[in-house]
Amino acid sequence: MASFHTVEDQARPDAWPENKNGAPNSHADRDVAGTPQPKVFGPCPGSGRDIEVRCMPDDSLHLPLIHDVLERLKATPGALLPVLHAIQDCVGYIPDDALPEIAHALNLSVAEVRGVISFYHDFRTSPPARHTLRLCRAESCQSRGAEALAAQLREQLELDDHGTSADGRIALRPVYCLGACACSPALELDGRVHARLTPERLRKLVNGCREDAKC
Repeated sequence: MASFHTVEDQARPDAWPENKNGAPNSHADRDVAGTPQPKVFGPCPGSGRDIEVRCMPDDSLHLPLIHDVLERLKATPGALLPVLHAIQDCVGYIPDDALPEIAHALNLSVAEVRGVISFYHDFRTSPPARHTLRLCRAESCQSRGAEALAAQLREQLELDDHGTSADGRIALRPVYCLGACACSPALELDGRVHARLTPERLRKLVNGCREDAKC
């Protein structure tokens, strides 16, 4: 079973438990892909055009970028997870058209690639919401009122814990520890941690995202 002492250890590619094709070996590995990965693979290929590309509705238009990623990373030991992270980092999600390209480059089946994507909840197969809100549900935050805040979010957004608003503006996701236990309860909004939340502060944050103000 995998054992990590720090978030940094968990994010190191050489620390990921994997088989020879880079696929996960057990459920003990599941949280590895859920940990935000540092940008250890260098800048996105075609830097400067990725923002434009990710607005395009045709998934096939992402293929040049995906080929660039595969060319850079296919020789990496256990390349599948680094490739998937790099594609999602550049495109914003993993397009369906990328799966056969990844499978061919890494000598895997499409079913194997799809299985890894579905195994890890943080991999997306459709464009992400404009804002992603991740409320901590770990013990420390629970003891300081996180469950009441979660209920408030579900009511305010009319979503379940893994839902996305109909307009694609806000996605709600649970997370289990943001490393801010001393300042519970906490949430992460678009990569920024907000601690010592109150119902009033939470409502203001959500309203700001709805109005496209600075969250």
